[in-house]
Amino acid sequence: MRPERLLPLIVATALFIENMDSTAIATSLPQMALDLGVEAVSLKLALTTYMLALAVFIPISGWVADRYGARPTFMAAIAVFLLGSLACAASGSLGTLVAARFLQGVGGAMMVPVGRLVLLRSVPKPELVRALSWLTIPALLGPMLGPVLGGFITTYSHWRFIFLINIPMGLLGIWLAWRHVPLLRSQVGPLDWRGFALTSCGLALAIFGFATMGRHLVGMPVAVGCVLLGFALLGLYGLHARRHPHPLLRLDLFRLPTFRIGVIGGSLFRIGVGATPFLLPLMLQLGFGLNPLQSGLLTFTSAAGAMFMKTLAARIIHRFGFRPVLVANALLASLFLCGFGLFRADTPYPLIVGVLLASGCFRSLQFTSLNAIVYADVDDARMSQASSLAAMAQQVSLAMGITIGGYALSMASVATGRPMDAAINFTFAFLTVGLVSASSLAMMLRLSPDAGAEMSGRARPGKEVAEPKPTPRPGT
Repeated sequence: MRPERLLPLIVATALFIENMDSTAIATSLPQMALDLGVEAVSLKLALTTYMLALAVFIPISGWVADRYGARPTFMAAIAVFLLGSLACAASGSLGTLVAARFLQGVGGAMMVPVGRLVLLRSVPKPELVRALSWLTIPALLGPMLGPVLGGFITTYSHWRFIFLINIPMGLLGIWLAWRHVPLLRSQVGPLDWRGFALTSCGLALAIFGFATMGRHLVGMPVAVGCVLLGFALLGLYGLHARRHPHPLLRLDLFRLPTFRIGVIGGSLFRIGVGATPFLLPLMLQLGFGLNPLQSGLLTFTSAAGAMFMKTLAARIIHRFGFRPVLVANALLASLFLCGFGLFRADTPYPLIVGVLLASGCFRSLQFTSLNAIVYADVDDARMSQASSLAAMAQQVSLAMGITIGGYALSMASVATGRPMDAAINFTFAFLTVGLVSASSLAMMLRLSPDAGAEMSGRARPGKEVAEPKPTPRPGT
């Protein structure tokens, strides 16, 4: 099998276990909350803590892969993720579950970004969109199987077994990586430890503070203090990065228009969409009275639509180009997201399935386009840094999506005076996150008409695509 097909399938094993784990947990949140003796909305901490660990350790994933080699880093990351899965299965309280999810996130932080870096450095740019589609098709089996398996296990057994179902696939991924993933070791300078300390502590404090403002685990004053201190540390990193010769995160990458628009606009889009795996199962189970299996059988259709679209994404981007696709999809996907809030307990199931299926198609095309356009003008020397920075931004935005979705649901309950599981509260929550997702349109419209022409295959024969020149800093 050619590398542009074999390597994505190997990396997809990591995406498979990560996505299946996350979607299976989301389906089982109400039952997990009942067993742990906490409110269902408080379990957003189990989701955001995982993403917090990703955001903290993703920035050094590229350096570790360059220093020790992509193959051993990828194998070790899967092993750490599996250890975290075992710890989650053994947890008996919200605190221990959150700690175990953090350990999972440490493995995930190295696992997926390093796998993506292998593709970026091994596959030619004209083949990259197709390779990313090959990567995502098997990986989407995780979101398809996750809700159904999670619902089945929770309904007929115990939710703890959810964390054990990814062990066989993880072991297979380790073996395949040992056999086929290239070493890809590069010469790198010393790690920017001060930058790592500032970004890791800043992101951890800010995300933890936002997630706990609902008075889960810590009080409101502590949560607000964490947010303020986190932003202060991130501001200090911005000053540090301007002076350091080899900063941990190269903020000058944002001078590339495609990178800047792809990361910032993509983050806004993911904030809205990131709330869906949290809000939708709660609405179906707490609001509509479905059991976990019934909920999983409905929500998996969104992943089925996403998987179908991956087979067409490269051709659509080639036909229309990145800018029209990103603009149209941002609007359509956001409208479908707002429409989730119109579901009611008596809504016909075929209608729910149809809406979720179409939503998955548009969302999948948007993600594929965003994941490609970010790297359209990044040179090979900065590819590792770009991969780490883009992946970190993705996880921060997804964590913020879950947090904002939880707050919107709580605030709607206060405003309406109805119990949190009332259908009207989910209407307001989905409207809120849908509007946040739609705000990404402002960034997508700034793309030039020929953005990513080489990557989409729309560049004219014999004509090279001019790379944007970075704007010089004042005084340089």
